[in-house]
Amino acid sequence: MASGARVETVETPSGKGAGDENFPVGSWLLPAKLRPHVALFYAFARAIDDIADNPRLSAQEKIDRLDGFEAAILGRREGDPAYLKAHRLRRSLSETNVTVQHCIDLVTAFKRDAVVLRYRSWDELIHGYCMLSAAPVGRYLLDLHGEEKSGYAASDALCNALQVINHLQDCKDDYRNLDRVYLPLDWLAAEGESVAALAAPRASAALRRVLDRCLDGTETLLEEAQKLPGQLRNRRLAYESGAIVALAERLTAMLRRRDPVAERVELGKPAFLLVAAAGIARTLVRGRTRRAAPA
Repeated sequence: MASGARVETVETPSGKGAGDENFPVGSWLLPAKLRPHVALFYAFARAIDDIADNPRLSAQEKIDRLDGFEAAILGRREGDPAYLKAHRLRRSLSETNVTVQHCIDLVTAFKRDAVVLRYRSWDELIHGYCMLSAAPVGRYLLDLHGEEKSGYAASDALCNALQVINHLQDCKDDYRNLDRVYLPLDWLAAEGESVAALAAPRASAALRRVLDRCLDGTETLLEEAQKLPGQLRNRRLAYESGAIVALAERLTAMLRRRDPVAERVELGKPAFLLVAAAGIARTLVRGRTRRAAPA
């Protein structure tokens, strides 16, 4: 089989790119010398995420392809053009001295997406999934910028909050296209509701209470995440983190007011830029206040 054909049978591009994300990915805020490495990490994550989210692949087909990416990122499929994104990222990790574990965690999460379609509780969602699918992204960025691992806690909270926000935005499409539901089943049961409510034209009162409970958990995560910009030594990374925290807060508030079952709840580009700028300004002011405070 020709190498081009092999690439096509491994990757299943969705057409999504960094510009389609809720939050800045490797933006101009980050140091220019590190942006190419962030781009390689994103390309790897996008490729394996697209495989996990492809409704035309069986669970076993997804796992087989993801196993290939895992082997490649560990250096076991050198020269195989089907896994070029993994080969490029592996070289990047070697150059920047960042652990490959963040990539392995992502692959593990997306393998889980192939076979796990429901989560029994909030704790299982956060610790059994988001800590593998979202937290490694923030940890990668901290390691790439040479930050202390003490920043992991706030970074994990931010990334996990972003993941839940994305789950709520996509709750109807995930159910309809993939039969995948990230809402905690015990919270649905407590309200006497089932996952079938996601197929309705709009959220029922019971489903709305479950969505709000997820947003309560998201706000708790964001309280911890607000500490992150102030913990970072790299100012550019702090500004990007401040922008992301502000965007997450705004989207959480929007999801409170609007119904993600009835419509796509997202920020338009002008609002995105304004909220991000406000987050950067808030980070700048807080940084100046801390530096001016007496010891």
